[in-house]
Amino acid sequence: MRFIQHKQEAYWFYRFLSPVYDRWVNPLFWTPPMRAAALELARLEPGLQTLDVGAGTGFSTEGVVERVEPGRVTMVDQSPDQLGRARRKPALAACRKVLGDAERLPFETNAFDRYVSCGSIEYWPDPQRAVADAYRVLRPGGLALIAGPLPPGGRLARRLADAWMLFPTEAEYRGWFERAGFEAIETVGLPAPWDRAGTAPYALAIAGRKSAPGGSPAAVSPAREERERCLA
Repeated sequence: MRFIQHKQEAYWFYRFLSPVYDRWVNPLFWTPPMRAAALELARLEPGLQTLDVGAGTGFSTEGVVERVEPGRVTMVDQSPDQLGRARRKPALAACRKVLGDAERLPFETNAFDRYVSCGSIEYWPDPQRAVADAYRVLRPGGLALIAGPLPPGGRLARRLADAWMLFPTEAEYRGWFERAGFEAIETVGLPAPWDRAGTAPYALAIAGRKSAPGGSPAAVSPAREERERCLA
């Protein structure tokens, strides 16, 4: 059981956090150098239809639009408060903004050239389902990039982290991508902003390529929250 384990909990969490997110949260946990290192794996370039899932206030999207025309970028988030902050940013004015669920994206199959999601996977109840839907919405040859945290090193720190949200291992990230059908998988470790020596990766960026049209070969069960409602 985690403190933020369901979408409704994340919704309320970000409703209160949105006003201070860019000023206080990102400088501590998700910096421009980290963003740039992660986005390199997506091989962004002009002309690509790009989807940013869990886009939030648009911090990662700001890195995307440095490489892709804003009019070709779609931002998705389940929090209207987070997207409301994104709407105030001039650089993102031309981006399409959609309320949506990472595990059930409101887009057609084979619709995008690139899928980007940074700092969102830790809130997903069912990461395999979301990664499979990332595969579905990409065109053949398209790349998916996900960046998220890794488990802290110390035992106590790991227990506290696991009580808060999801901290996947690199093996779990790779497993989700492989089962979803992605090929040519690449990873890069991202050091913590406070770890100038870069002694251990704090987060991971992982990217994979969709090889065939259509949906994911992963056998995806009903969404976790739907299953829990049925059992309640």
